[in-house]
Amino acid sequence: MPELPEVEVVRRGLADHVVGRRFERVQVTGARVARRHLPGPLDLADRLTGRTVAAAERRGKYLWLLLDDEQALIAHLGMSGQLLVEDADAPLEKHAHAVLDLDDGRQLRFVDQRTFGGLQLDELADVGPRRVPATIAHIAPDPLEAAYEPAAVVRRMKGKHTEVKRALLDQSLVSGIGNIYADEALWRAQVHGARRTDQLTKPALARVLGHAREVMEAALDQGGTSFDALYVNVNGASGYFERSLNAYGRVGEPCRRCGTLMRREVFMNRSSFFCPRCQPRPRR
Repeated sequence: MPELPEVEVVRRGLADHVVGRRFERVQVTGARVARRHLPGPLDLADRLTGRTVAAAERRGKYLWLLLDDEQALIAHLGMSGQLLVEDADAPLEKHAHAVLDLDDGRQLRFVDQRTFGGLQLDELADVGPRRVPATIAHIAPDPLEAAYEPAAVVRRMKGKHTEVKRALLDQSLVSGIGNIYADEALWRAQVHGARRTDQLTKPALARVLGHAREVMEAALDQGGTSFDALYVNVNGASGYFERSLNAYGRVGEPCRRCGTLMRREVFMNRSSFFCPRCQPRPRR
């Protein structure tokens, strides 16, 4: 699933190619892509036609286009959703579920092979210093956002009796940190994901959060992480931070810090990767 750096790469592409453009004609095919827009796909297409994109914004892994009447078109990428900007005469992708004709002769296409993603029109709500779509008002600021306050997140994490990896994945505490970057941050901080937040010091928690920000910034510089053809930016280029991962997916390979073979565990129905020497499990 795309995480914060991947979604930010897409947001930047939309800012470059779609902001300021008007939707001349909109086609939304199939009810599933518009299942979060309760009036259905025809209503969504009708309400988007003629609208101008004022901005492309993001919080955590949530992406939306701000429209000229201050409504938001949320794009849920799900497991395999892609937003592609292409010439109108380019062959249509097999899994293109929405096609929005832009006023410059190109198209914004929502392509989703597994159909876990979708499009939704939403109203904006005031949340702190920002206006965000109402349906994501409960999502906390992410580490790359101006509203993010790491000291406040550390205090909230310290006040919980939960595993530190579970806290990193809790979008009500801090948004945008997914499974890949949680493992990378914990490896860099030399902390096992099962350590309890109330048993870690505040400096240790701050170090984990700091590494989460650093690793996502590094991934963003390289275009995000790509494991297959399903993640691409708006121009169809894949990310390649996978080559720089130190923990995720490296089971059985030597730790790049101490040489011990990396291990894999199941955590919250996900795979967790760690070094048993650098990141010893907590004693029960």
